[in-house]
Amino acid sequence: MRVKNKGFWCAGFLCLAIDQITKLLVVQFFDLGQNLPLFPGVFHLTYVTNKGAAFGLFSNGVQWLRWLSLGVSLALVVLALRVNLGHWEQAGYGCILGGALGNGIDRFVKAQVVDFLDFRLIHFPVFNLADVAINIGIGCLLVTALRKERRNARSPRGRR
Repeated sequence: MRVKNKGFWCAGFLCLAIDQITKLLVVQFFDLGQNLPLFPGVFHLTYVTNKGAAFGLFSNGVQWLRWLSLGVSLALVVLALRVNLGHWEQAGYGCILGGALGNGIDRFVKAQVVDFLDFRLIHFPVFNLADVAINIGIGCLLVTALRKERRNARSPRGRR
């Protein structure tokens, strides 16, 4: 049996597994609010929870955010089952799937998301690896879009 878009499924599973394992370790070994300075003043591991979306936005929106995570995940699965994706698209959509599922699981099970990556040098809100995966996925899709744009600009039909 040939699996369609193997890179999508691999990226999605890998991102989900890494996200859930790191969150489990943080919950197991840290008290809520505890931080461990790895590079003092620059990067800490800080265990916090977030009931909203990225950076605490919509902090009362747990109900619709959990359904949004599920809807995005289902839409990406349908896409991967129906469409032949390029390598960058598989990586991008797979990372987004893994991140959406990782934070979605937190929202359904705990009604909040576990965050722990704390870049203090730039005063950035605490986040998690699901957030990183989603951003990497968006980056991969941007690479795809730029490559297609460049290809279209070079083709005779793309020129005016």
